[in-house]
Amino acid sequence: MSMMELNVTGLAAALAAFLGIWWGHVAVRIIEARLTDIRPAMIIAVLLGLGMWTGALLTSWMPLSAALGIFGVTLLWDGYEFYRQEKRIKIGHAPANPHNPRHARILAAYPSATTVDLLNRDPVGRPVDAEEAARLVAEH
Repeated sequence: MSMMELNVTGLAAALAAFLGIWWGHVAVRIIEARLTDIRPAMIIAVLLGLGMWTGALLTSWMPLSAALGIFGVTLLWDGYEFYRQEKRIKIGHAPANPHNPRHARILAAYPSATTVDLLNRDPVGRPVDAEEAARLVAEH
């Protein structure tokens, strides 16, 4: 009678996808809000992503290869998300940090930019316009 060998590759991939997307989303928002220049963060994310892809190609253990590949592509996407987050701030879809000189310039140059975090509110169960959303956020 032989023992069944467990294949943990799927679990490693699922965990890497969940953690990579979650951490990447949070990290991009936090890091972008604090940096006066996002280019170094973009370069670091891309280099780390390429490094993880290299590790994925060089390891023979499939669970580790899958996790490294997923973390690698997530980091590559995060590098692009730094740029996209700045664009979201300019159009008012993400809050600007008025204490960050780069964001202060955005607030001065783009009338749609705001410091109000429209996601920081309790759902009311119906669509609201920007004015009502700002009021709902201000109440909290």
